[in-house]
Amino acid sequence: LPICSGQTWALAGQYAIAGLTVGAGYMKADNTASATARATSTTPWAGTADGNFGSIVTSGLRSARGYGIASAAVTYVLGSATFGVHYSNAQYVPDAASAFRSTENFNTAAGYFGYRLNPALLLGAQYSYTHASGQARANYHQVSLGADYALSKRTDLYLLGVYQHMDGDQVGTVPGGATAADY
Repeated sequence: LPICSGQTWALAGQYAIAGLTVGAGYMKADNTASATARATSTTPWAGTADGNFGSIVTSGLRSARGYGIASAAVTYVLGSATFGVHYSNAQYVPDAASAFRSTENFNTAAGYFGYRLNPALLLGAQYSYTHASGQARANYHQVSLGADYALSKRTDLYLLGVYQHMDGDQVGTVPGGATAADY
């Protein structure tokens, strides 16, 4: 990714016809903090982009010079059922002040199924898989099950259960030390 100093920008689009919706987007952020701040600070990003480093998965990449995220998704509604797939690629780019040395890539694929049992009750399930490569070598699996019940137009109750499993090593952790419980 070419890095332009001090810029954060994003572009996204969506197209829908009948029950089919297709969307895609890209975001690029450049870290304007000084090399010293990026090497020593626990929050080395100037501005709101720092919030993208709050999990164990990305915390070792806080010193990145920049990052880019490309994403695409498709959903299809057929009666009471909704089917969806999603793919994204995130690349974190280092420089000499970064705590990691090679571009880190995170490729994520996910599938979703939702079913509206009645106007008030929606049930859903999702599986996502992320593969990290570069200095990091890790795989993340997540299964989610949920229910949403509308009490009124503005009030609902929901229940969500998530199972996560991680294997491998992540940048900024003890080898073999990062687990799903850490993030």
